[in-house]
Amino acid sequence: MNTIAALPLADTHAALCAFEAVVEHHYALNDRVRIHYAAAGAGPLLVFLHGFPDHWLGWWQVMDKLRADYRVVALDMRGYNLSDQPAEQQAYAVSELVMDVQAVVSHEDAERATIIGHDWGGFVAWHVAMDAPAIVESLVVLNMPHPWAISRELASNPAQQKASEYVKLFSHPQSHLQFPRERLAAWVNDPAFKTRQQQAMDNSSLNGMLNYYRVNWPTPPCRQHAAPPPKVHAPTLLMHGLQDPYALPAGLNDVWQWVDNELDIYTLPEAAHFIQHDHAPAVTARLQQWLARRG
Repeated sequence: MNTIAALPLADTHAALCAFEAVVEHHYALNDRVRIHYAAAGAGPLLVFLHGFPDHWLGWWQVMDKLRADYRVVALDMRGYNLSDQPAEQQAYAVSELVMDVQAVVSHEDAERATIIGHDWGGFVAWHVAMDAPAIVESLVVLNMPHPWAISRELASNPAQQKASEYVKLFSHPQSHLQFPRERLAAWVNDPAFKTRQQQAMDNSSLNGMLNYYRVNWPTPPCRQHAAPPPKVHAPTLLMHGLQDPYALPAGLNDVWQWVDNELDIYTLPEAAHFIQHDHAPAVTARLQQWLARRG
């Protein structure tokens, strides 16, 4: 089991510095947009996609454990940190975000990868599996319901509607001028990572980060999708903190109707939203076991 989370703060900082020292930094090109990613290890390709507000290093504890057996790659999603930050709102449409992932997989000279996403990274991961299935060996999504489940819950579940009220603020055209930047690292508990998170957020485009919501989130009045989505044909693992105040666990209901392969659902009863940070050992161990089972 990964014991990093249990280390004293000085040792955690040392482990983080040691990990940073071994990663490689690369850039993939999607049209004219450069996507930064960090990579380590060798073996089957794992591609990690972060959410809001995070950056590539948010996966470090998981990557550090898995790099002995896999090629681990984590993106700065467009708009974030060292990746390009297009000004146009439509540059953040999910179709562009899917192509960013395709560009990274291609840049790694790989045909297929396991796509692993949290929050908005999970939203993109779902769409990669639906819209670019040829590159998806398997799919792992943390704390992000299937996009069709999001629409369903926003249309019919008052609790989820209340939990998503913050999106109204995020989606406002001027929200990036009002959002306090210090909140972008306020959720971080580890002091060593918090310093790096704040620097990454200072490097990021708040307007770009909020464009994910403006362009891709269902707008009121929300309705369920009339047509079914493309089936996910890859083996799929969902991990979800049941105390997540934003993505309620009811979003997991009936997800199996959209996955035409093996589906595993792993819930952490005491965990909230940022499970790969706050429960890194449990998340890493479950991911490691699941990947090993896939061969």
